[in-house]
Amino acid sequence: MWLPRTALACAALALSTAASAEAYPVRPVKIIVAFTAGGTTDIMARTLAQRLTERFGQPFVIENKPGAGGNIGTEMAVRSPADGYTLIVNSVGPMAVNPTLYKSLTYDPLTELVPIAQISDVPNVLVVHPSLGVKSVQQLVAYGKANPGKVNYSSTGIGTSSHLSGYMLASRGGFEAAHVPYKGAEAVKDLLAGRIQFMFATIPSVIAHIKAGNLIAIAVSSKARSRSMPDVPTVEESGFPGFEAGSWFGLFASRGTPAAIIAELNRATNEFIAERNVQTRMIEEGADPVGGTPGEFGAFVRREFEKWRTVVRESGASVD
Repeated sequence: MWLPRTALACAALALSTAASAEAYPVRPVKIIVAFTAGGTTDIMARTLAQRLTERFGQPFVIENKPGAGGNIGTEMAVRSPADGYTLIVNSVGPMAVNPTLYKSLTYDPLTELVPIAQISDVPNVLVVHPSLGVKSVQQLVAYGKANPGKVNYSSTGIGTSSHLSGYMLASRGGFEAAHVPYKGAEAVKDLLAGRIQFMFATIPSVIAHIKAGNLIAIAVSSKARSRSMPDVPTVEESGFPGFEAGSWFGLFASRGTPAAIIAELNRATNEFIAERNVQTRMIEEGADPVGGTPGEFGAFVRREFEKWRTVVRESGASVD
């Protein structure tokens, strides 16, 4: 009798698991954002959460857990139960840069978080203060060479794509530029005041200032031109082959989350991204919608990790 009872028990467990996945979600779902409210990651996450709430009929609630370059919120997601009720909208820093930048991480986001879907790609835009009199990458490089020790660039923190993009440009352009790190959006304030000469910023964070004429956009860091700024050339077009550096955002769950739940969330996220009004809004705000399968997103994250590992090591950037 032992074998039949075991078989029945296993069958019952399988049916229970399948029913649970099919019914998902039956209670509120938490979406962690590893950065402060109001930033690009937070805006993306809240827009998605609203659509998922409407789609599933259960609240998808944002919980901001900033700190340590996104590591605090990311670790919370890694340590959460693998049941689909704690998700994270994460970005390039915590996923692809920090594993090399931070020497004391106690987890590996590439193996301990499961990719669900990429939401968007957000190129960095190279902006300068109008008083600099610079309107192209070539002119900025020439200015830097003609003014050694007088050029500063700001970033949203050590090891961010904003920092490393600036480092890459100065290094490959052959001019000196001092890095001035800030906490998040504070980086733009000194640039607007003219105390900083240039910055690589996410398009959503500066697009209003560009439209108002307070900052001049001279290039985008993506491989192709951004749909948000089709008239602005890429850094690659401006004489730097292979220059590709920017931000991106996607939805993840903790390792072990049932495949049926991952698939359901992937479908819902892709439906959200495919909405015409969502695409229009993203592009207007400086993001290029992406979507795709969990496998495609996972392969992309791995490539990003390999790319940024090389840049971080070359730059010498490190956080204990």
